[in-house]
Amino acid sequence: MLQGIFMTLQVLLAVIGVYQFGFALFGLYKRKKEKSFEPQKSFAILVAAHNEEEVIGALMENLKKLRYPKELYDVFVICDNCTDQTADIVRQHGWNACVRVNPNLRGKGYAIEWMLEELWKLDREYDGIVMLDADNLAHPDFLIGMNDDLCKGAKVIQGYIDTKNPNDSWITAAYGISYWYINRLWQLSRHNLNMANFLGGTGMCFDNKLLKDMGWGATSLVEDLEFTMRCVKRGVYPKFNYHAKIYDEKPLTFKASSVQRLRWMQGHFTVARKYFFPLLWQSIRDRSIVKFDMALYAVNVYIVLLTLLLTAVLYGDIALFNGPHIVTMYSFLPLWVAAGAILAQVAVFFVAMILENVKSWKVYAYMLLFPIYLLSWFPITFYAFFTQNNKQWSHTKHTRVVRIDEMQSEQS
Repeated sequence: MLQGIFMTLQVLLAVIGVYQFGFALFGLYKRKKEKSFEPQKSFAILVAAHNEEEVIGALMENLKKLRYPKELYDVFVICDNCTDQTADIVRQHGWNACVRVNPNLRGKGYAIEWMLEELWKLDREYDGIVMLDADNLAHPDFLIGMNDDLCKGAKVIQGYIDTKNPNDSWITAAYGISYWYINRLWQLSRHNLNMANFLGGTGMCFDNKLLKDMGWGATSLVEDLEFTMRCVKRGVYPKFNYHAKIYDEKPLTFKASSVQRLRWMQGHFTVARKYFFPLLWQSIRDRSIVKFDMALYAVNVYIVLLTLLLTAVLYGDIALFNGPHIVTMYSFLPLWVAAGAILAQVAVFFVAMILENVKSWKVYAYMLLFPIYLLSWFPITFYAFFTQNNKQWSHTKHTRVVRIDEMQSEQS
């Protein structure tokens, strides 16, 4: 009986792997950029900030240089429980510093919810709400991309999240590699198939009327994933704009990265518990591959955990009981199939880097350490499972000051 369960779970994981790999193939091509609409949509750009005095100035300068009519966008920085000079720096640049003090409800989700309520009290009503993080930089044409999608009828849009500092350390390079893969072989593939994309926490744009109708209501540790699930459950499918880029700062050290990813996984467990079965049921009832795909994404954290447990059982059987006593799926397949499966898991990251025209030799050199980053997700996810009831927001400190002209010069 145990052998049957073990084999069934292996086959299930293999099928999911083939499913995801099949979808990735649709990201190999990208459509030509369509002609842009004339700027007509107005935007409120919300920036979530907690003690970001070191990096907020660079973003404030950056947002002044967007190639979009200045009268069509305003910037509102949510100075959330700040104890530094963040608000003063924002005001020095002529933008709106919105101070929020609430030590009991801490975290980005609560800050956004508060800011939206304040925004809707204003006399001016905006067409779109853009959300950025304080450490970000936006491509000069970012709002043009958001305007194009809103004009086409999109209600929720996710921009291309690139890495601001991929060359700083092996861990920032690992983030960069992961995001190039996600943007090209996950997000773009689903965009090409007219399916739902998932939100990434920054570089997001929302139709203002939709937000008013739905309310924010996403206050978990992963508010972006939670709002994605709410949208798909409601039949609103987020779109991906490959050409609208923002650049995000990644943690410099493995320790800081682990703390951040632990928070992500803790929040992911919460969202999976709440939305997996409702979305799965809806996908069956509505015969919707879109909702099924998003349900599978919601439960991905359990897939990682299950992979870890099955691997531990297999190697434990060999090391402790002179095994193997457990028959694996690969026992019935040629050796080249197992080797090919492992090779494919690594090759997709190289393919994504080549497709995204990554030219940094340092990042390619850091690929030697990339497996450590991938494997580290297993203990992080395992620990997150037992601490998933933690609701305390852990702030990631940002210190890497880069300006958009420096980035563009380095890339070119």
